[in-house]
Amino acid sequence: MRPYANSSSLGSAPVFVLGSNGFGGSSFVKSLLEIGMDVYGYSRSPEPDARFLPYTWGHNAARFEFVQVDLNHQLDKLLRDVAAIRPRFIVNFAAQSMVGESWSNPEDWMRTNVVSLTSLIRGLTEFDFVEKYIHFTTPEVYGSTSGWKKEGFDFKPSTPYALSRAAGDWVVKLWLDNFGFPAVFTRAANIYGEGQQLYRIIPKALLFGMTGKKIPLHGGGGSIRSFIHMDDVSSALIAILAAGKIGETYHISPSESISIHDLVIEISSLLGIAPEQMYSIAGDRLGKDQAYLLDADFIRQDLGWQCNISLLDGLGRCKEWVTQNLEYFSTLETNYTHKA
Repeated sequence: MRPYANSSSLGSAPVFVLGSNGFGGSSFVKSLLEIGMDVYGYSRSPEPDARFLPYTWGHNAARFEFVQVDLNHQLDKLLRDVAAIRPRFIVNFAAQSMVGESWSNPEDWMRTNVVSLTSLIRGLTEFDFVEKYIHFTTPEVYGSTSGWKKEGFDFKPSTPYALSRAAGDWVVKLWLDNFGFPAVFTRAANIYGEGQQLYRIIPKALLFGMTGKKIPLHGGGGSIRSFIHMDDVSSALIAILAAGKIGETYHISPSESISIHDLVIEISSLLGIAPEQMYSIAGDRLGKDQAYLLDADFIRQDLGWQCNISLLDGLGRCKEWVTQNLEYFSTLETNYTHKA
């Protein structure tokens, strides 16, 4: 990742990353370590295998400390650490994040993404040394978009997951507006990259293509998405930490989009496999939105950020990562397993 010039203003003051074991959180930790920051990571599960933990691949590992904390049950422990360590910045990736599965256990999504988040924000509001809290949320809150959507709070969620994230965003905004909580909102396009969980579309399609399996395309893969490499998202978040304005919402997205079907065709071409050998058609998911298209002109104009990794280059990097770990990945489950 190319550090932005203004990242030097961050110094090495501690950053807390909540949800540091997830793909987005662990990739962001890696980027923070690369610019010399001290990072404390919090997740409810133990650290996974290093092949799914990008912050173990780079430099400055000694500047990172992991703490296992379940925000649904151990919030007091996290708040004690905040009081003791006094971080300037907190970046929150922690959430129940699967969409289709949220129909089966919606209470779990509401508990994590709304109730526990409310307790977290109330607790953090007591600490005046926290300069900035970045709330990493999702375009799902908007529902299906027609055209490129600008930043806003005009939500139209269509799944329990999206509803829980929309409610959570409003919780943070209420504490921002009424108590001066120093929040910044970010909504990113579909993130991908090396280290992503195998149940996500890009690593799963690569793995299935390399092992002779077909990936199911729900509804034929006609839905439209923008895909952004997590390194580009991390550079945006670092720019927001350094110069983003409290109370603003920043969309983080490229200006290009692609259907899921065409994405899989692109992967089949990358692997040298006939498209018909790559996928099968499956029924559509309940509440699936046709398109998420985020207009990211604001962050480009306000902070000078831009995407540096094309989809083709990013897919090539993911292909190399899967190839290097193919024997191990072939033994793993590729479907999401829900944990309450």
